[in-house]
Amino acid sequence: MKKNVKLGLVQMSCSPNKEDNLEKASIRIREAAEKGAQIICLQELFTSLYFCDVEDYDNFALAETIPGPSTDALQKLAGELGVVIIASLFEKRTEGIYHNTTAVLDADGSYLGKYRKMHIPDDPGFYEKFYFTPGDLGYKVFKTKFATIGVLICWDQWYPEAARLTALKGAEILFYPTAIGWATTQDQATNDEQHNAWQTIQSSHAIANGVHVVGVNRVGEEAGVKFWGGSFISNPFGRLLYKGSVDNEEVHVQEVDLGKSDSYRIHWPFLRDRRIDSYGQIVKRFIDEE
Repeated sequence: MKKNVKLGLVQMSCSPNKEDNLEKASIRIREAAEKGAQIICLQELFTSLYFCDVEDYDNFALAETIPGPSTDALQKLAGELGVVIIASLFEKRTEGIYHNTTAVLDADGSYLGKYRKMHIPDDPGFYEKFYFTPGDLGYKVFKTKFATIGVLICWDQWYPEAARLTALKGAEILFYPTAIGWATTQDQATNDEQHNAWQTIQSSHAIANGVHVVGVNRVGEEAGVKFWGGSFISNPFGRLLYKGSVDNEEVHVQEVDLGKSDSYRIHWPFLRDRRIDSYGQIVKRFIDEE
């Protein structure tokens, strides 16, 4: 049975001004809604430059509570436009504890909840462990007006366990707000290899779990990193339905048929056929969270 949903991807560059970035994202959300989008995903940490390129205590001032000012503004927009918004933000949980968090806002403007990034990188130019405490909410799904969605964040995309556990919870689509790019000093062969690995690992999650996967990345050069864009949508067997450019800001709307998951899962039973008894602590954790 067909279940068509229109997905909106907002791929943009950012500035040092938080209010300007929120306004820019709001304009892009309106554009996606005008094109028919029902679920709209923004990139990781869209209200600022990617500040994790340095370890700087002043950057903690960028954080906010969730719910908070940004979600308040986006909830109004979601309700006005009748769309679901997936918004990645720097969360201040309490004094001295911060998270890389994505909020999900339903089409009536209600706040459905949040997911806190579980896997935190610590590489040159990506010093996220300086800022973010690993997520404590477990893997989450959100029952929106248009679909049950799972949200993971950037570095989570390299871990098949995260995708599997979120799919097992009932996600019909996996969304990955992302901020990833090349060092400007790298050669093109290395750039290509890294980009291909990034796209391949996420497409493999689509195949292994029989769901659509959506990656939304930023563009623009910031502090020696060229964010490579390349936002994309994969169908449940890894075929790309859309792929953005590596340079340009883009707003794309793609209609997908969520009913395809049933057919792929029947004919390629990676979920039905799984040796659940061999998953050990992964399964135990999933059961405990339930």
